[in-house]
Amino acid sequence: VVAVAMHLQLDQRVALKVLHEQAAANPETVHRFLREARAAARLKSEHICKVTDVAQLDNGAPYIVMELLEGGDLASVLTHGPLAPAVAIDYVLQACVGLAEAHSLGIVHRDLKPANLFVTRRLDGSALVKILDFGIAKTQAGAVSGLTQTSMVMGTPGYMAPEQLRSTKDADARADVWALGVILYQALSGRLPFPANSITEFAVKTAMEPPDPIELPPDLRAVVLRCLEKEPAARYPDVASLAQALAPFGGPTARANAHLATQ
Repeated sequence: VVAVAMHLQLDQRVALKVLHEQAAANPETVHRFLREARAAARLKSEHICKVTDVAQLDNGAPYIVMELLEGGDLASVLTHGPLAPAVAIDYVLQACVGLAEAHSLGIVHRDLKPANLFVTRRLDGSALVKILDFGIAKTQAGAVSGLTQTSMVMGTPGYMAPEQLRSTKDADARADVWALGVILYQALSGRLPFPANSITEFAVKTAMEPPDPIELPPDLRAVVLRCLEKEPAARYPDVASLAQALAPFGGPTARANAHLATQ
């Protein structure tokens, strides 16, 4: 549950993310929840939702204190239809900047989707994209824990790379590149590249079939489709490379954001 709360000492509104009591009874769920807090707290980019505290309620349920954001997630934005290419690319480039820091620290998000990209506003009115929910993030330190067993598959169907569907253990930073490709495809077209009526149908299409055709300028289409290559080695090797490839198609801030993603 995420609620608006008041930090009494600071007289400041914050977002409070609390585990349901039933979920808090599961040690693995608590471990994952606390790992989200630790992962997010390490990240300083303005494109990551900031975590300021983590603690437990009297009943033992853990909670995370986060900055309170005003605006809406990209999933809500896309209910009104596709975005102009420059806008869609700007949003994805901003996500690349935040992910570049996470990946440099060995943190892979593994659940990127429009609902986890929040669009708020800077003081000058320009759009600011923040990445939410590192709840199933994979860290180098956590790679040997029970949370990344070969048989465990975690993420959101529709945005999961083929290797992630086979095994969460196999998902590295290139799985996040895949997810950004799906998000970009959806933001530009208003639909998913592998439409399906069930998880099984989606898994088969993702593993075996090419994405549905998308009408874009050939050079931009090539960037999107490279993100959706079945083999991770055929995708962009990192979000910095993806950002550089997208920059020529973006708006006035595109090249600056692509440069930040390479730092």
